Amino acid sequence: MSQNILAFDASTEALSVAVQGEKMIVHFEECPQQHSQKILPTIKATLSQAGLSLHDIDVIAFGRGPGSFTGVRIGVSIAQGLAYSANIPVVGISTMQVMAQQALEKHAVDNVFVAIDARMSEIYFAHYKRDEHGQAALVDDERVLKPNELVLSEVTGIAVGTGWQAYPEVITSQLITFDEQILLPNSQYMLALAHTQFEQGRVTSAEEAQPVYVRDTVTWKKLPGRE
Repeated sequence: MSQNILAFDASTEALSVAVQGEKMIVHFEECPQQHSQKILPTIKATLSQAGLSLHDIDVIAFGRGPGSFTGVRIGVSIAQGLAYSANIPVVGISTMQVMAQQALEKHAVDNVFVAIDARMSEIYFAHYKRDEHGQAALVDDERVLKPNELVLSEVTGIAVGTGWQAYPEVITSQLITFDEQILLPNSQYMLALAHTQFEQGRVTSAEEAQPVYVRDTVTWKKLPGRE
C-alpha cells in the first residue's frame, strides 16, 4: 500500500515542500527570511495541486536540521501543528541526509560528503554512504567544525552543500567532486526516506517532534558588566 506523504524543509535559505500521492508535486524556492510567511500557504497550495487535503496524509516529514536556528524551529513548529490538528505521525529527517539522497539519485557513487555553511567560520558536516536500499546512511556523527579541522576520507565521492561553496579549498582529494548544483535541501528527496521510516515504524507523535541543531550553543561576546 502506498502512502500519502507531506514533506517540507525550512532549515536553510531554501523553502521546499513536496507531496507524494498518486502523483508527486514539488515546490522549491530560495526565499531567505520569508519562511514564516510562506510555508503554510505553500503547503496548502502543494497539497491542492496534488489533489489531497491534510487529512489524506499518512505521515508528515520535516527537515529537523541542522541549519538556521530560526528555520529549523519554524519547520518543527509547523510539523507539530499540522500533525496535532489532523492526528498524523511525523518523521524528522536530517537536512544533510536529504542532500546526500539527492546526490545518490543523481550520481553513480557510494559516498557523499555534505557540508553546510554554519556561519561563524564553521560548517555542519556529515559523510553518508549508499545502503542496500540505495538510500543515504550516516557513516559518522553529524558535526560542526572549522573547515581546516576537516579530514576527508580518501574514497571516491561527491561533495554537496553551501559549505564547499564557501570553503572550496577544503576539498583536497582528487577523488571527490563538488556538485555545485546541490547546495540546499530539496524535500523531493525526503519522500523516499520518509516512506522507509514509516514502513519501519520509525515515526513519532506531534508532541515528540524534535529539532537537531548539531551546534547546541552559540557563543555570544559578553558586554562589560553583563553576565
